Amino acid sequence: MTEYTPTFYAIEWTAAGLRLLDQRRLPGEEVYLEFGDAVAVAVAIRDMVVRGAPAIGITAAYGVVLSAQQHGSHADWRSRVDQDIRLLAAARPTAVNLVWALERMRARLARVTAEPVRELLDEAEQIHGEDVSANRRMGVHGANLIGKGSSVLTYCNAGSLATGGYGTALGVIRTAWGAGKLEKVFACETRPWLQGARLTAWELLRDDIPVTLITDNSAAFLMQGKQVQWVITGADRVAANGDVINKIGTYQLAVACRYHGVKMMVAAPLSTLDMATPCGQQVTIEERPETEVLGLAGQAVAAAGAVAWNPAFDITPAALVDYLVTEEGVIAAPDREKLAAFTAALNPGS
Repeated sequence: MTEYTPTFYAIEWTAAGLRLLDQRRLPGEEVYLEFGDAVAVAVAIRDMVVRGAPAIGITAAYGVVLSAQQHGSHADWRSRVDQDIRLLAAARPTAVNLVWALERMRARLARVTAEPVRELLDEAEQIHGEDVSANRRMGVHGANLIGKGSSVLTYCNAGSLATGGYGTALGVIRTAWGAGKLEKVFACETRPWLQGARLTAWELLRDDIPVTLITDNSAAFLMQGKQVQWVITGADRVAANGDVINKIGTYQLAVACRYHGVKMMVAAPLSTLDMATPCGQQVTIEERPETEVLGLAGQAVAAAGAVAWNPAFDITPAALVDYLVTEEGVIAAPDREKLAAFTAALNPGS
C-alpha cells in the first residue's frame, strides 16, 4: 500500500490568517477564502463554507487564535476572546466536536502567559494534527474489518473536507482501496446540499478512486441487489449509549442495512463521543432554512407556497450500528456498557 499524499488542504493556517476551501463552490470552482477575525469564522461555519464535525471544531479553534490577535491590545482581551468562543459555539450546536475543541481552547486560554497568540496557535495546530493522525489510525482499524472484493456505500461527506485531513468514513475507504480490498465505491448524492455528489465524489476522484453516485432513494434497492456489503458513515456525535447523530438520512440507511444484511460501520474520532449525553434523543437537532429544500443551487424547485421541514441530522439507534470505529480501536455492536468500558480503559483512574 502506497503512502497517501494529500492533493488539497481544506483548512490551513497561513501568515495572513485562516484559509478555508469554500465547500459551497465545489466541485465547479476551487475558491479559498481568508479570515482575520472570529466573527467571520462563525459565519463561515454557520453558512457551511466549512462543514463536517471535526473540521468545524478545528476551524473554530483557529477562530479563537484570530480572536486573541484581534483583541490582544485591550485590557479586557480575555473576556472579549471568551465572548467570541461563545459566538463560535453557537454557530452549529449539534456537532459535539465544536464544543469539545472550544473547551480545549478555553482551557489553554486560562493558562496562557506571555505570548497568548503563539500559545493558542500551538493548541489549535495540535488539535488539527491530532485529528489527521486519528483519521489515519481509524482508517486502518476500519479497513481491517472489510473483506477483499467488497463494495461499500458512503453517505454525505466524511473525508478530508470534513476533517483535518484524510477523513473518517473516507479514511476507511481510502485505506481499504489502497490495500486492494474494494471492488466498488458508491456514494449517495445527499440532499439537500448534495455533499455526496459535490464533495465526496470530488475527493475520491482527486485520489483516483472510481465512484458511482446514486440518488438517496436508490440505496435500499442497491442493497436488495446485493451490490454492497458495507455502509460506512461518519458521525457528528455519538451519545453515551451508542446512538449516532449524523447527517439526515443516516437512520434510514441503517434500517435498510439491518433488513438486507448489510453491515453498518460508523467511523468517528474519540472527540465525537459525548459521554455526558445519555442518549440521542437528548441532543438538540439543528434545523436549517426551508429554502435549502425548496430550492437547488439557487433555483426554486418546489411549487410556490409549499413549506419544508429541514432537520440537518437524524438519530440512528445504537442497536442498528454493527461497528463503531475510533482511532483507538473498534467497538462491535456498541451500547452503553461497551462505550463506558472502552472510555474507562482509555482513561484509567479518571
